[in-house]
Amino acid sequence: MSAEPDLEALFAAALAAQQKAYAPYSRFKVGAAILADDGKVYPGCNVENAAYPVGACAEAGAISAMIAGGAGAIRAIVVIGDGAELVTPCGACRQRIREFAATETPILIAGPDGIRARFSLAELLPASFGPANLPK
Repeated sequence: MSAEPDLEALFAAALAAQQKAYAPYSRFKVGAAILADDGKVYPGCNVENAAYPVGACAEAGAISAMIAGGAGAIRAIVVIGDGAELVTPCGACRQRIREFAATETPILIAGPDGIRARFSLAELLPASFGPANLPK
């Protein structure tokens, strides 16, 4: 397995997931795709709910798919949203990603035309609290 993730495949999976998002209230569709430690790509999309804001973020859906698929760690993640501004993971999703990713894990932010920015988890969630903080 190469050290650099296949960004085209991750972008394509995130874009496909974004197109399937259920966002009838905000009309703001977000997609995500995780490259996991098993080499597979796990997509997710946001899913809203009439009891707004009881919905699920795209990153949370991708993480759930990864765990359900039997993988245990995030090697890279792409998050895609529309608009001129970067659509980075919300605070809760940054913490969710932290549970399964190393501080150097790349978090790639995309728009419809491709990757717009690249961050490490440490850049988006500095001095984070994670599994290593808890006694074993």
